[in-house]
Amino acid sequence: MLRFMFVGDSMTIGSAGEHTWRYWMWQHLCATLGAPFKVVGPREALYDKVAEAPTSYAYAQPDFPRRHLAGWGEGWQHMAPLIEDAVRRERADVLLVSLGLIDLGFYTNAEQTAANVRAFVTAARTANPRVAIAVLPVIPNVRAHDDAAFAAEVARFNELLAKTVADLDTPASALLLASPPDPYDIHYDTYDGTHPNERGEQKLADAYASALAQAWDLGTVPAPR
Repeated sequence: MLRFMFVGDSMTIGSAGEHTWRYWMWQHLCATLGAPFKVVGPREALYDKVAEAPTSYAYAQPDFPRRHLAGWGEGWQHMAPLIEDAVRRERADVLLVSLGLIDLGFYTNAEQTAANVRAFVTAARTANPRVAIAVLPVIPNVRAHDDAAFAAEVARFNELLAKTVADLDTPASALLLASPPDPYDIHYDTYDGTHPNERGEQKLADAYASALAQAWDLGTVPAPR
């Protein structure tokens, strides 16, 4: 039984009232994986914007396994120190990771963020030498749309991320770079230029689902929505 863990920032944890892309990915796996699986992680809550804390359980659809390792305002540099213990405790086999925007926006430049990706992968493999990791690059967002310098930093990081994935991929512990959703329009697929609305959530889930099906033969490629 494969054990999947979602790792991410505000786009992955979601906030009160949302489905989250985790829900849509779980639905897809249930429909197409063809074998039992489990969603694991040390956390379960959504972010409550009023309380400004991850204290909400008001999912739009609460009837699904809500475990994760995601946090509002957390990036690669926050997750790298946590991932070894999380993988070991949860016995995770597959990590679906969406991080990077918060790092570049507030904490680290492209090169420093790429170094934290390497630290994350090393730590995850220390806990499980056969862990498989699928990573999404930083996707379109309003800051990159409005700020040319930030857009260049995002593009630089995504290039370094692709190189890092290629460098660290091994037969024993697969590392996969998922293609970003295409098309993905910040005016229609997000509610604020960054965080996905329901349409955006489904596109993020489909991006991972397509990558897992095409590269690892896990599930099937989703039909166009």
